[in-house]
Amino acid sequence: MSSTELPGARAPLVPVVPDLVAVRIAEGEELRTVTLPGLGLAVRARPPARTGLPPALYLHGLGGSSQNWSALMPLLADVVDGEALDLPGFGASPPPDDGNYSLTGHARAVIRYLDAAERGPVHLVGNSLGGAVATRVAAVRPDLVRTLSLVSPALPELRVQRSAVPAGLLGLPGVARLFGRISRDWPAERRTRGVMALCYGDPGRVSDEAFGHAVAEMDRRMKLPYFWDAMARSARGIVDAYTLGGQHGLWRQAERVLAPTLLVYGGRDKLVSYRMADRASAAFRDSRLVTLPDAGHVAMMEYPETVAQAIRDMIDDCGRS
Repeated sequence: MSSTELPGARAPLVPVVPDLVAVRIAEGEELRTVTLPGLGLAVRARPPARTGLPPALYLHGLGGSSQNWSALMPLLADVVDGEALDLPGFGASPPPDDGNYSLTGHARAVIRYLDAAERGPVHLVGNSLGGAVATRVAAVRPDLVRTLSLVSPALPELRVQRSAVPAGLLGLPGVARLFGRISRDWPAERRTRGVMALCYGDPGRVSDEAFGHAVAEMDRRMKLPYFWDAMARSARGIVDAYTLGGQHGLWRQAERVLAPTLLVYGGRDKLVSYRMADRASAAFRDSRLVTLPDAGHVAMMEYPETVAQAIRDMIDDCGRS
């Protein structure tokens, strides 16, 4: 058993494949499934404004999905050919056959997809868990990454914010199952408001329409039999990654990243501390930093225009160099 597996838990022998029809697809988007040995991945795409644009890949955070990028993707459709991945066990992607939700397991899934699709090198964009996964991908496979953009990446903190502790506790054996029992009668609206209060700097910025879509997605995912298992194992993967030292440590891997790196941090982030911005900026050798004082954990959903412009500027600068 690897250090990222939960004791006493086994991967399902027959993965449950989510119904793609039930997943929201925004206007102009396409959703398809890609099947690799032992792995199924849902890929959300938005056709680029013209042919020949460089590829981009977006990776969501813990408990999220490719829908988290629907506000940002159209703003960059004139500069990149964008795709957003549902990590294994999230969104419309079924659990991996091997039950591996470690950070390395998620990174391996991304690498396998990029190798199979022959889309690299890509402009790789990640939020939270997806930011940590993207960092590992960029470190171990620099040939696959043209630029790296990280929105509140889940990099190790010595002093974790108190508001982030419950997310980490999900990785402890039995906690996710216990919380699932305690909250099983909670309506989707209550769950959604709780998530938004944790992830948004100002939940009041969310429109009624966007809230309705989020509630529908919450209701859908809570019906998946593997939802809590994917959450718990992925949370354990983040915690384990925080404790790793040596060449496998995330900060050491950040120092190995060769790609130009954009870092975006929110001043009201309750999950990744704003104070980590300076350390991250110093760790990545070719970095630029954007801080948004009023943003929370998902700046690409709260301030998509600002984040898109920062990514655009970096891509333009790389193109000129």
